[in-house]
Amino acid sequence: MTAAEAPAAEAPRDPETADVVVIGAGPTGLLLAGDLAAAGLHVILLERRARTAANLTRAFAVHARTLELLDARGLADELVSTGRRIDRVRPFGGIALSLQRLRSRYPFVLITPQYETEKLLERRALSTGAVIRYDREVIGVRQDLHQDLEPGTGTGTGTGTGAGTVAVDFRTPDGIHRIHARHAVATDGVRSTVRRALGLPFPGQAVIRSMILADVRLTHPPEDLLAVNGTADAFAFLVPFGDGWYRAIAWHRDSHAAEGDPADLEELRAITTTALGTDHGMHDPRWISRLRSDERQVPSYRVGRVFLAGDAAHVHSPAGGLGMNTGLQDAANLSWKLAAALHGQSPDPEALLDSYHRERHPVGRLVLRTSGALVRVVMAAGPLRRTARNLGVRLLGRIGPAQDRALATVSGLGISYPPPPGTRRPAGRRAPDIALAGGQRLYEALRAGGFVLITPPGAATPPATPLTHAHWRDGARTACALVRPDGYLAWSAPAATDAELTAAVGAWLLPRRPTRGGPAQNA
Repeated sequence: MTAAEAPAAEAPRDPETADVVVIGAGPTGLLLAGDLAAAGLHVILLERRARTAANLTRAFAVHARTLELLDARGLADELVSTGRRIDRVRPFGGIALSLQRLRSRYPFVLITPQYETEKLLERRALSTGAVIRYDREVIGVRQDLHQDLEPGTGTGTGTGTGAGTVAVDFRTPDGIHRIHARHAVATDGVRSTVRRALGLPFPGQAVIRSMILADVRLTHPPEDLLAVNGTADAFAFLVPFGDGWYRAIAWHRDSHAAEGDPADLEELRAITTTALGTDHGMHDPRWISRLRSDERQVPSYRVGRVFLAGDAAHVHSPAGGLGMNTGLQDAANLSWKLAAALHGQSPDPEALLDSYHRERHPVGRLVLRTSGALVRVVMAAGPLRRTARNLGVRLLGRIGPAQDRALATVSGLGISYPPPPGTRRPAGRRAPDIALAGGQRLYEALRAGGFVLITPPGAATPPATPLTHAHWRDGARTACALVRPDGYLAWSAPAATDAELTAAVGAWLLPRRPTRGGPAQNA
């Protein structure tokens, strides 16, 4: 038994209780905690760092699909105002690839420091009632089979989704403490304590053993917003945040330094010059570090009452800027499912919770393949491979359908899930931001946090179901669609009777029932 698995002898006899404990206050954990608290659940978020500790950022790119999910929470426009939009890229001196081809309200990549995303998500989580506790180091996680907790209160003896709770032990400056919760979600990063406590393997391999990351200022900014190139020996990447700072990423084939070894500006400048022909007058780094890049994925995103999301579940190279985006999309997929199961609103809560792994694990695998392919293209060795790479980039810029597929994959707009049993496509696909009657957009209607049913005017709302019923802006349309809280189609039909609408909604939602006691007051 490892230290993470061992019970904490000093834990109090009367532990605190919650509906859900989230471990890790990065972007994934903050979005999840905010969603769950907004749904009326008692959520406690534990973070190992002290509240004032610096969290030097590695992520900087926010893709179109992530911005759509933030739009569904009323956050996207504010985040966009913090950074710089990149709407075209010219890799390896090839033809510019236009992100304006993306069919989204956000046809660009937003470049903004990770701390801006975290600041926004933390404020939202606190405003919805989530309890965030810093300086809490989780040291043990166990699943105990005893009385369950009352939905929405963190106390009581309700039946929930089956007998049992999760016990989370954590250390603070004044000792060892414990929380019992109906579920726990590990968003505690690549070195996840929870993953180790569950005994889960994290198979994969190291892709890059020594890469330098930094935020720097440039005396001579590049002509293109994004500068990227790879030679036989080196690779470098420069992108602006829009406030005078640039994110620099550099790698040299002959570097044998280990993660954690010191990195300095002179080494960064030398590698950048090798790759780009100039260091653009790089100076005054506000931080600089060295890291390794792995490709790993946990085999199961759910173990009983514990779920894994973000880097605790999957990690990959920084190529494509996919890491934080994938974690945020994990959180958006899981949060509404946990809320529906814990509020007793799902006809089959266990199947609904299982669908988190079934839907997101293949996405994680796709992201590993995509980022892995990108980093291998960047690191191409030998003149033949580099020539083939550069030719492929030029061809991609000329072939519209191929460019669309590539952009859809990297942006997240092309991600879809298998159609649910008894349905067919387009169920499982991302719902576009449809114009609705009254001047509203679909992603504005999703801000209520539940399902959205879209029908022609005159269709009856299924009785007592917790959803938003909207109509097409085009009153001549006869189609009907049910959109999940995460913006994916649950069901659609060219036309439907009121009975068919009720049946379609009933496959996902039970009629609303009174909540006994209401949400607990957060301590």
